[in-house]
Amino acid sequence: MPLATWIKAGTSATALVLAIAGTASAAPATATAQPGAQAAVVTLRYDDSRAAGWEAAIAAGVASWNASVTNVRLVEAAPGGAAEIVIVATSGWPQATLGPVRPGRQVRVELGSQAVNDGYNKTRIAAHELGHSLGLPDTKPGPCSQLMSGSSAGTACTSAVPNATERSRVQSYYANAFAASVVTDGRTLVDAP
Repeated sequence: MPLATWIKAGTSATALVLAIAGTASAAPATATAQPGAQAAVVTLRYDDSRAAGWEAAIAAGVASWNASVTNVRLVEAAPGGAAEIVIVATSGWPQATLGPVRPGRQVRVELGSQAVNDGYNKTRIAAHELGHSLGLPDTKPGPCSQLMSGSSAGTACTSAVPNATERSRVQSYYANAFAASVVTDGRTLVDAP
């Protein structure tokens, strides 16, 4: 079985386990009142059913964010189910709605093949566009160590891991399940060089 199929199957299996456990709903999990209890986690579902050819990159981008932050979890939506992040493949430049998206709301990510044709890394593109959905704007120009520097880091950059500042900002956007003061921006950010 190809690696991309294994990654997709693992992501789907994780989503199924979470759904069975009752944590894959759009509602935030509640924290217990015990000392040392974890904060509530916001679960956001993504639909990549219209992103053919990007499945492995999306799974890797999702895994990068899920390993980097604890206040929000990205899980694959059930086939035909509702999703907060709708991901589609296009022939243009990658672009995304600037969040932070909230459960029950929706943003769009377009993974454009033009960037791949120009030599940019698919996994970095997917993780970068998901970063927009989580509320992060571009930080252009910027070094490869900044995920949100996007295309300004050059085609040699393959890092799909958010840096400490990017992780901290996303953590704050989803602190205590919802940060009331943070409103979804709603602008579409096009990531052409």
